[in-house]
Amino acid sequence: MRGWELWSPAIIVASALLLVILERRFPYDRGQPLLRKGFFTDFVWYALLQSYLLGLVISWLIAWLDSATGLSRLHLVTGWPLWAQVAFFFVTHDLYIYWFHRLQHHSALLWRVHEAHHATEQVDWLSGARSHPLEILINQSIEYAPIVLLGAHPEVALIKGALDAVWGMYIHCNVDVRSGWLQRVLNGPEMHRWHHTGVLPAQGDMNFGTKLAIWDWLFGTGYLPADKPPSYGLTGGKPFPDGYLAQSLYALRPLDKAFRREAGDELATRKTVA
Repeated sequence: MRGWELWSPAIIVASALLLVILERRFPYDRGQPLLRKGFFTDFVWYALLQSYLLGLVISWLIAWLDSATGLSRLHLVTGWPLWAQVAFFFVTHDLYIYWFHRLQHHSALLWRVHEAHHATEQVDWLSGARSHPLEILINQSIEYAPIVLLGAHPEVALIKGALDAVWGMYIHCNVDVRSGWLQRVLNGPEMHRWHHTGVLPAQGDMNFGTKLAIWDWLFGTGYLPADKPPSYGLTGGKPFPDGYLAQSLYALRPLDKAFRREAGDELATRKTVA
């Protein structure tokens, strides 16, 4: 336990530094600046402050659930090897995220807490940090509660947290990755950067996977053309606000009745490659 308390943040920081270097040396989109628009909002408010504060809230919520149910005392997975525990929560949570992510792009209500993630017009290693607090509260509670309630080893949460952070930076990074056949199994920026191009909920109906690409190929949402995305960010509608507070509150605006229509006809002309 003690080792991973140190290893987890060390791996995250080292991975971030490595990706920054690789972005400068082998850029996917040339000319993209390191300190892009919204960089400090994403880094200070989302990656540091929001992550820390919501971590406290989610930890309290899970502890309350455990005290109310006593499920962890059943030790349902405690006897499993550590690697098996990590693999189990890795795969099951990734499958959940795939389907929840798809739902977010087809639900006017859930899109409101997801669109901030798609608002950045320059996708890089830090872009994955921009997620609405309600989205993080939902997904990370569902992610970490079973780890505690099923009696997993405490190291599982630390290892899983490091994997989540590193993979989130990787799939968004501006690095010209060529992973070949591995992109059919493990997700990377080759597919995920396409997910960030011109996305509105009825568009971008592709590449919802986070760590595993197999879900997209299995369920018919995989898309990997030979060319590169022409642009990133939201299309149509009003400009997305700047600043953490404004972006968080923007999700609370009244739902637009024309939500589906404003998505346009782009999806009809973009064939999903299965």
